[in-house]
Amino acid sequence: MTIDQILKDKGFAIISVKAGETLAAAAQTLDGKRIGAVVALDDDGGIIGVLSERDIVRHVARQGAMALNLNVGDAMTRDVIKVESTSKIDDALQLMTDRRIRHLPVMNDGKLVGVISIGDLVKWKIAETEAEAEAMKSYLSAQY
Repeated sequence: MTIDQILKDKGFAIISVKAGETLAAAAQTLDGKRIGAVVALDDDGGIIGVLSERDIVRHVARQGAMALNLNVGDAMTRDVIKVESTSKIDDALQLMTDRRIRHLPVMNDGKLVGVISIGDLVKWKIAETEAEAEAMKSYLSAQY
């Protein structure tokens, strides 16, 4: 199973922000969309960073409420870890575990095509496991 199968099911919507937006505005986007991270894009649609809830909390913890006036570009993670749409789900899960991240931008031919979360991957793995268990039950029932 590959990442593109998850995106086909989940959808290809990409919620993004600009590096010049404030953390307060980005937090409102996260809350309004009920998501945990957004990608920061340049004017050409290229990824320049990822801003997560953790990034915002970290800056608020260090600087107090004034941190909400910072620009996204000052708080985002610039060394973005990405995954190809053709990557295997298990490989993406391993990458997220090893790098301690919960969101991955998905690329196809150098272009951003979506974002997946660890929740998306876990949901898919659970569904896959349940389908395998059901198939095994059906197989065993047919034998007896």
